[in-house]
Amino acid sequence: MALTGSREQNQDQQLEALGRTFLQSCPKWNKELEKLGLGDSVDLHVYEIPVEYQTVQRLIPALWEKHSPQLVVHVGVSGMATTVTLEKCGHNSGYKGLDNCLFCPGSHCCVEDGPESIDSIIDMDAVCKRVTTLGLDVTVTISQDAGRYLCDFTYYTSLYQSHGRSAFVHVPPLGKPYNADQLGRALQAIIEEMLDVLEQSEDQIDCSHQH
Repeated sequence: MALTGSREQNQDQQLEALGRTFLQSCPKWNKELEKLGLGDSVDLHVYEIPVEYQTVQRLIPALWEKHSPQLVVHVGVSGMATTVTLEKCGHNSGYKGLDNCLFCPGSHCCVEDGPESIDSIIDMDAVCKRVTTLGLDVTVTISQDAGRYLCDFTYYTSLYQSHGRSAFVHVPPLGKPYNADQLGRALQAIIEEMLDVLEQSEDQIDCSHQH
């Protein structure tokens, strides 16, 4: 798995999980996740992604090429979020906000001639239900709109690069209402369930090919 961090509108942060290698950024809840771990099969690495469209377009493919991950999980802080939110899809167009370099793609899209939206191959409804049954003191919900800024842009870019083998989780700012320990434990559970759901779906595909 891999975790990356970035700032969006000077407050949002992002984290990415790649396959079985983790790249982690600096927020306290990231440190809680690092402390909790994801099992012996997960290696932790640290990356930070600036809130820059062009950097995202360059770095996401580079990370995939470097790690050949099983799955990428992006995690971003949203000032509007009050729950931990699993994003189902990323969107290609509608990007009109300037990034930290005061740049915006002239086409206002991630990939010219790309599909308007790309769904994650992860069954977010199943992950949400499974995490909810764990009894964590964190509410987990589903969304189909990651915001049409750098979080959504990053998600779509990753989904396009990975043929859907990516996920995005939005979390609220610390203390609004969850603390770092709560968010760390929620992210740990969510990522473990995502990997489990993915592996089960791949096992079913393998079985169907054998018969």
